[in-house]
Amino acid sequence: MAEFLTGLKRTNYCGELRASEIGKEVVLCGWTQRQRDMGHLIFIDLRDRTGIVQLAFDDTTEKSVFEKAAAVRSEYVLAAVGVVRERSAKTNKIPTGDIEIEVKELRILSESEVPPFEIIDNCNTAEATRLKYRYLDLRRPELQNNLIFRHKVAKVTRDYFDENGFIELETPMLIKSTPEGARDFLVPSRIHKGSFYALPQSPQMYKQLCMVAGFDRYMQIARCFRDEDLRADRQPEFTQIDLEMSFVDMEDVLEIGEGYIKRVFKEVLDIDIPTPFPRYTYNEVMERYGSDKPDTRYGMEIFDLTDAVKDSGFGVFKSAIEGGGSVRGITAKNAVKTYTRKEIDKLTEFVRGIGAKGLAWIRMNDDGIASSLAKFMTEDEMNAILEKSGAEKGDVVFIVADTDTNNVLTTLGAVRVECAKRLDIIGDGYNFLWVVKFPFFEFDKESGEWIAMHHPFTSPTDDCLDKLDGSKGEVYAKAYDMVLNGTELSSGSIRITNPDLQKKMFEMLGMSDEEAYTKFGFLMDAFKYGAPPHGGMGIGLDRLVMQMLKAPTLRDVVLFPKVQNASELMTNAPSDVDAQQLIDLGIEIAKTEE
Repeated sequence: MAEFLTGLKRTNYCGELRASEIGKEVVLCGWTQRQRDMGHLIFIDLRDRTGIVQLAFDDTTEKSVFEKAAAVRSEYVLAAVGVVRERSAKTNKIPTGDIEIEVKELRILSESEVPPFEIIDNCNTAEATRLKYRYLDLRRPELQNNLIFRHKVAKVTRDYFDENGFIELETPMLIKSTPEGARDFLVPSRIHKGSFYALPQSPQMYKQLCMVAGFDRYMQIARCFRDEDLRADRQPEFTQIDLEMSFVDMEDVLEIGEGYIKRVFKEVLDIDIPTPFPRYTYNEVMERYGSDKPDTRYGMEIFDLTDAVKDSGFGVFKSAIEGGGSVRGITAKNAVKTYTRKEIDKLTEFVRGIGAKGLAWIRMNDDGIASSLAKFMTEDEMNAILEKSGAEKGDVVFIVADTDTNNVLTTLGAVRVECAKRLDIIGDGYNFLWVVKFPFFEFDKESGEWIAMHHPFTSPTDDCLDKLDGSKGEVYAKAYDMVLNGTELSSGSIRITNPDLQKKMFEMLGMSDEEAYTKFGFLMDAFKYGAPPHGGMGIGLDRLVMQMLKAPTLRDVVLFPKVQNASELMTNAPSDVDAQQLIDLGIEIAKTEE
């Protein structure tokens, strides 16, 4: 039968005791990691969030206490009163390995059934099972340490922004649905039947209204929601370090962002991050890396072969160039042994799966050159390619051609990442950079329309103001992303506050005055009453912690995560609701055929 804690007050955490406290009487509480019964000796490893300490029971232990210890099993919750003493069989496997507790009193506060998996790090149990019993999974030291680490990052975050004059403000969770790039999660209103709130994809417009309100510097560790497909670094609900500043330009915002990163890495990891971060324009990173979030811990940059092969008789290259596209490639150093013909065939299927038509290759073998282009290219043309690629013996060159240069670049960007993983050449450092001067518009092939790459309140660059009546592809934005090791950590921009300019950008996005006012009227009205110049950004807290810990997925740094199909296995959310709840909301579920 479970006992009570009455009369006892914990004096220490298990993992904090050291040899300096030998002779001290302590009261400890925690979970049983394991119990070892050797007849005349019993040892219990007691665990809490700080670590493990050994409880010892022997011939000198009171009989009732010894018998109680014999009944203890894994994951029982215990309270123990005892004296810290030197451990006879010391171990360096745990920080408390020099001492143990000579137990005088033991209480079993709660018994436990046999758990569905052992509470240890490097657990081999399937993740689905661990997520079903997430409260048990969270007892594992690895996950507890991850979440304690996250807490430390959040604390440094608040300290840093407070010291830099930012005021922490909370924006609403139930908001008006506005277009922000991803699908909204909608919340039906019981009072206003047929109308819906949305959960915020970000506090974007509210933080801009904070600037109009005169708060000058705002920050928030904000919960955000996006109804989009999951992946390793994405969850439907996530946390963002959100900030906005008045009377600033882009340099001020980037300086604050760099200062924050420098501070949090130093305080939490004791790592000095060099600043300022390297800066690249959007066009530059696309040309060199085929990605707007490049990982610069390795090379393998894209090179342009268009001029070298423009007179080639090879039909694929010829049609790509004549169609306004290009031919480009990357060189994978020392990759011949890894990229056999069989592995190249797999890589070719990979690029076809992401929309490319194919993949040409050249293998620089010890006994000569082997290539998918051999029968299509002259010796001079092949030498021109090799000269441009810088390929040497042992290297493999991969080439993509298409009438759409953007497709060529993004394909080679994906091949670059895939090759780096396969060749195991990705370093362990933290490579930060800024990507700046994004295009304001991007062409959406599905809708056939130009849309805002960031959001419609992003200010175009000053040198583009006289181009707004020209090609949309030539308009650039005062937008910037912070990138770490191939992951976008932050996105932000300087905002439009001029009503006439905002109206012009809405027109260029195909919005009528009526449509724009319906969607954003409250913000447009606010800007009539003296809006200061302002800008800001949102830094992904989950992603930042994931990168700092080098965790493989966000699920390792989020308390109760969703799985690939956006469900939570522990509570079985989402779930059906009572018919009466739907009636109250004025909602009827449409029946669909299987």
